[in-house]
Amino acid sequence: MTRQTTIDEALQARDAGMEAVAMHAGKAFHESACAYILAYLHEHGQTSGEDLTEACLKAGIIPHDLRAFGPVYQRLSKHGRIEKCGSVQRARGHMTSGGHVWRLIQSREAL
Repeated sequence: MTRQTTIDEALQARDAGMEAVAMHAGKAFHESACAYILAYLHEHGQTSGEDLTEACLKAGIIPHDLRAFGPVYQRLSKHGRIEKCGSVQRARGHMTSGGHVWRLIQSREAL
């Protein structure tokens, strides 16, 4: 019988995967995406993660893999720069639930 993964193991695996994709995307991508997302939220207000990602792509901030945006949102959130303020149906997920809406927090903590 197979043992079920614990929540701690799942979180460790998630974090390891996000770290790997972030390292592969590179520091320049990460810094550009962070700055652009903060500026976009400042100008436009609350925005879904998918729309933020799409805006980055249109601005030429393009990673090797779209999953590289996950660590960007995670870091901005962890450092108190943005927060989830709602949820939306996902366009890329074929209208599944689980899309986050983000808003800017007026924190000046350095990344």
